[in-house]
Amino acid sequence: MHDSASRFAERVSEKFDFEADIEEFPAGTKTAADAADAVGCSVRQIVKSIVLVADGEVIVVLTAGDNRVDTNALEAELGAESVRTGNPDEVKAATGWSIGGVPPFGHESPVATYLDESLLDRDRIWAAAGTPDAVFELTPGELREIADPTTTTAFE
Repeated sequence: MHDSASRFAERVSEKFDFEADIEEFPAGTKTAADAADAVGCSVRQIVKSIVLVADGEVIVVLTAGDNRVDTNALEAELGAESVRTGNPDEVKAATGWSIGGVPPFGHESPVATYLDESLLDRDRIWAAAGTPDAVFELTPGELREIADPTTTTAFE
């Protein structure tokens, strides 16, 4: 297993008592469609961890694979002056993970997290496990309990 995926598994086991059953796919799971194809599920069952910067603060928005974050709506919802995509250095510094492999929880430092409630309508969901080619399966209830997100409706 890749070092980053192992680090993720260890971190969430120790911090949240959650045992992540990580699957790695050499062809990669860089996009939600790639991940859905790899695990054999709907793209709606993939959790995208989108790292954004709102007025200088790094945040993570967890959205279903078939949704896109509407940054203008998120600005309004948060009362922020600006919301933009985090750059690779910001993503790595705040979460401890590189773009494409950011899991929904288990970050390097506390990061405000927001949730697309449509993810809660699925039986099972899959999310990145620290690398662009590793995913793990969980329930929406586990996602909500461990990530402890605030809900948002800022999606297209």
